[in-house]
Amino acid sequence: MQGLMQDWPLTVDRILSHAAVWHADREVVTRSVEGPIVRTSWGRIHNRAKKVSNALRALGVAPGDRVATLAWNSGRHIEVWYGIMGIGAVCHTLNPRLFPDQLCYIINHAQDRIIFTDTTFLPTLLENRARMESVEHIIVLADADVVARIAAETGAKGLLSSESLIEAQSADCVWGDFPETQACGLCYTSGTTGNPKGVLYSHRSNFLHTLLTLQSDVMGLSVNDTVLAVVPMFHANAWGLTFSCPAVGARLIMPGQKMDGPSIFELLETEKVTMSAAVPTVWQMLLAHLKATGERPSTLKRVVIGGSAVPEAIVRTFHDDYGVQVIQAWGMTETSPLGTLSTPTPEIKSLPFEDQVPFLLKQGRPPVGVELDLVDDDGASVARDGKAFGRLKVRGLAIVGSYFRGDGGEILDERGFFDTGDVATIDPAGYMQITDRVKDVIKSGGEWISSIEIENLAASHPKALMAAVIGVPHPKWDERPLLLVKLKDGETAQASEILDYLDGKIARWWMPDEVLFVDEIPLGATGKIDKKVIRARYQDHVLPTARRESA
Repeated sequence: MQGLMQDWPLTVDRILSHAAVWHADREVVTRSVEGPIVRTSWGRIHNRAKKVSNALRALGVAPGDRVATLAWNSGRHIEVWYGIMGIGAVCHTLNPRLFPDQLCYIINHAQDRIIFTDTTFLPTLLENRARMESVEHIIVLADADVVARIAAETGAKGLLSSESLIEAQSADCVWGDFPETQACGLCYTSGTTGNPKGVLYSHRSNFLHTLLTLQSDVMGLSVNDTVLAVVPMFHANAWGLTFSCPAVGARLIMPGQKMDGPSIFELLETEKVTMSAAVPTVWQMLLAHLKATGERPSTLKRVVIGGSAVPEAIVRTFHDDYGVQVIQAWGMTETSPLGTLSTPTPEIKSLPFEDQVPFLLKQGRPPVGVELDLVDDDGASVARDGKAFGRLKVRGLAIVGSYFRGDGGEILDERGFFDTGDVATIDPAGYMQITDRVKDVIKSGGEWISSIEIENLAASHPKALMAAVIGVPHPKWDERPLLLVKLKDGETAQASEILDYLDGKIARWWMPDEVLFVDEIPLGATGKIDKKVIRARYQDHVLPTARRESA
């Protein structure tokens, strides 16, 4: 027997249409590429997004066509997003932190027909324009006079102004009218092994992920929130904020390209931000600014931090010095992206804060709609005792089923689980903790050492800004840990200081065999430590303990 309810397709255009009716005057504030603060509203964004849709149709864009964006977080970028998605085309967000070769590969693999871009990224696009085989138009998110000046200065031909296109169009445009399973967005993985792979989100998956993010134990957004979306729109849909904020009518603040500590603090205060989301490096810059100036955030209540493990110092400083709640989130491009959050349960919340910290440093528990499992090398589930390591697998309502164009072949196991490539534990309270990537785990004497756990502890040393750990070949133990530490500006340290700090916090046999102080720790396109580059740099490095064994 079938239910007798309305068939209401879950297409994301309905989210912005809802905001335009019920939250039309709620602000969207952008620090523009040109510098000044620009204010608009959900109602105006809805109107202009429909004009974007008509402009795209006039350029021949049809449902299923890929239209790319290479842009900072801004109101204009949101208009383009919904303008693309509303007519059934696919919004492909490009990551400007990629190398030109990677960008060209992704653009050609996706067969993007049009690219919307900020002026910041035009030099890269123009320099590599001939390599972008499928691209028919480059549309600059700027006024006509700005685009004309750029064209005159560079000699570039065929550049279009987004404002000219929008001004020429009507806002009379039918959105939706296609199945909820229609492709909606395309985002490529960071390509840490092999070429990047495309994750093709559907309208249904993005809509359901929006409802998932609005749960109280996830982001818990409401019309009363003012949200600073520091996490980029090209980083897994800005963790869903560009859907969840209009869904509830939250004010949305977009930082543009300025994400240094002083600029972030200025927006937090002038716009009275209550919630924000970003990777750890952004919060480290903010906290450094606050320490240097003595300033304090006056309205900020909570921050969601993801992208890489959260250092303990960030959790403690936000809580102890500023009364701000830190929620750690884990996910990946393939999970849309939210998979788990460290929101405390009643049992954890009742503990003294000191006893809560170990749980807050874990990646957390899954919301409804996400299922986790840990398996050993034979595929059997491991104990959820917080000690047993296993490969982390995931399935759910917004989890990848296969990669775009079939790359990678079959990626689900016989139960429909996706292998994340992470090694993790799950404790009796249900908190999952990533201990390593499968390819990064250090195998020493037949046992596993978590590089991530050592990194997090080393990075919490008062003199340390960042830390990275890799496994280096050893004649007796197969591999041993090498710890790289980047110190804070003006600091000096001895290796013994770092090792003494780690002593008692990790097992003795986990202790790094060597500590090196470095000027730079390379980061990948999504802000994570790039172990691939580090391993290449130190592939011939010989540890002191290895020299003694060989002597």
